[in-house]
Amino acid sequence: MPTVAAVTGHASAGGCLLALCHDYRIMRGDRGVLYMSEVDIGLPLPPYFMAVLRAKITAANALRDVVLRGKKVRAAEGKDMGIVDAVYPSALETADQAFKFAEQLAARKWDGGVYASIRMSMYPEACRSVGIVEESDEEKRKHFASKL
Repeated sequence: MPTVAAVTGHASAGGCLLALCHDYRIMRGDRGVLYMSEVDIGLPLPPYFMAVLRAKITAANALRDVVLRGKKVRAAEGKDMGIVDAVYPSALETADQAFKFAEQLAARKWDGGVYASIRMSMYPEACRSVGIVEESDEEKRKHFASKL
């Protein structure tokens, strides 16, 4: 199923990664940051963190700044960087709009297996890094054939 993160405050380290794992990120504009703090606190990033970060932060300069500078990304800047999909003025509006958007996506009634297959195809390295095995061509054909 599609996932939507409503980021209504700070999302640091694992919280930032959790937000990035969602298909869509909607963030509060008046407060809060996305922040990978590991460089500032002296912790190396596990390989699966980097796989997800590379998959979800596709602009090289943005990835560099988030990971190697420990940049605290505010909502508007995150939108400009392609990390955040929408920005709303307050926590309440952010949560409300995230729920509305999730309901719109759910109303599409997509086949969950097909959606998951497409998502895994989009992020194969990230999926492998967390132990999600890529579908075989035969499994993909089954999804396709079931719709004919």
